[in-house]
Amino acid sequence: MSASRVVVYTGPTLSAAEVHAVLPDAEVRPPAGRGDLLADHWSPGDVAVIIDGYFRERRSVGHKEILQVITEGAHVLGAASMGALRAAELAPCGMRGIGTVYEMYASGEIDGDDEVGVLHGPAAVGYPAQTVALVNLRHGCREGAETDLVPEAAGRRIVAAAKALPFTHRGWKDLERAVGEEDHDALWTLEEMIGSGVWDLKRNDAVSALRAIRSGGTTAPGPAATEVPVTGISRTQALARRTRREHAPGRWMSDLDVLDAVRLFEDDYPGLHEEVLSALLDDLAHAEGTTTEAYARARLGLDDHAPLPPALTRWFTESEADGLTAADRNRLLMVRVWPVWQSVDWRPTALARLRADERWDEWCDLVARADAAAEEARHRLVVPPPAMCARLFLRHWRRPGTSPEVETARRGFSGPDELGHAVRRFFAYDVRRAREKAATR
Repeated sequence: MSASRVVVYTGPTLSAAEVHAVLPDAEVRPPAGRGDLLADHWSPGDVAVIIDGYFRERRSVGHKEILQVITEGAHVLGAASMGALRAAELAPCGMRGIGTVYEMYASGEIDGDDEVGVLHGPAAVGYPAQTVALVNLRHGCREGAETDLVPEAAGRRIVAAAKALPFTHRGWKDLERAVGEEDHDALWTLEEMIGSGVWDLKRNDAVSALRAIRSGGTTAPGPAATEVPVTGISRTQALARRTRREHAPGRWMSDLDVLDAVRLFEDDYPGLHEEVLSALLDDLAHAEGTTTEAYARARLGLDDHAPLPPALTRWFTESEADGLTAADRNRLLMVRVWPVWQSVDWRPTALARLRADERWDEWCDLVARADAAAEEARHRLVVPPPAMCARLFLRHWRRPGTSPEVETARRGFSGPDELGHAVRRFFAYDVRRAREKAATR
């Protein structure tokens, strides 16, 4: 099956030039870390090839995000390093593994992530490997024994010595100190043959994976994986990870954080929120072949000629409860209690509107300023629990004829708990803003 797009995650195992030598049109990414696959947008037929992945500098690429990409119709292949490990774990779920390293993991011959882990240099200089992978040593010793270049007994001692070291201390000089002098010749042979690429199992597996894609081999063998029960990532996780970026060293934000900032601090956001959800409501009604008025009335089970039950009047301001027609009242009620009755996620639509606004960069900067304020106040300001954060923040929305429930719902928060969790990130910024305002009076 031909791919519409191939994305290769690699670093120390293969360079971008080596990838393009096999697949000229492939997109080359750094080693995969947590959230990197979800930061991309996948279409059916696309192929994600995981070769290298982070082990310690960042959290490793997650199983659920791989499954999410598969669910979206893309093929995910793994080989050589982290990709081989994840493929062995997720083969029953539709991920395909290629190569000897994958087979070693799948058969149980090896099981530790340190088998493929290497210490490497930075991206700017091409991720140069500073240690040797244990699987490459195993493979080299096996090949050496068969060709009489590495005595079998020496190979066993070298692998055992390497296994006893952390993967970050498996440089050739480290290994030379760890084995006896009688094994130095065998070790130097391994260094030459692995360094030249002849016994570099990880590199050879990675190239084999790329060649398989070039020949059209992207689908996972065996029975369909849809019968395997898995728990997917939430919509919130997917939205956050796909838009996550580092705005300052060690500080990250996603578009959902920007949405929270707008909901909390922009006075005109409730109007946009109502517009967005009203349009979604119209679409839902149209899909059912009915009018929005009839759809809302049927979903709510209300009689337009009967007074609104007291339990529902709390979702309206005094002026709304007195002045709205039954049709407008039902529509607005559907919008206010959206999280309760409807599973359709409104946030992507709201974010599309916000991104198109000329103030988008300003709102992103607001998140950055809030993080800076939190860092500066870290040892001087205690952030209260979510319930208290919500209670304190609601003072901004206090006005005659309304209620906390109404003002929370007008901004898309399902209740005080969700509001409080959103406020916590901005608490120090809000405190600073209040102090600056008081100082100018």
